[in-house]
Amino acid sequence: MHDPTSAKWRKSTYSNGGGGCIEVDDAHPGRVRDSKDPQGPALNFPVEAWRSFVAGVRAGEFGDV
Repeated sequence: MHDPTSAKWRKSTYSNGGGGCIEVDDAHPGRVRDSKDPQGPALNFPVEAWRSFVAGVRAGEFGDV
């Protein structure tokens, strides 16, 4: 389990201006949360799965994100 006090949240550069915003935890790759609900739950993905997802987004594998 991650210690929430060590989180270093930042808004994802892939968040859009239409309200679809996520924050990523730079201290724990693969941990994300909804920026509109910072006190709500965070999702935790295995590091390799998260890196693979980010690489796919960068490569345009999912269309416009």
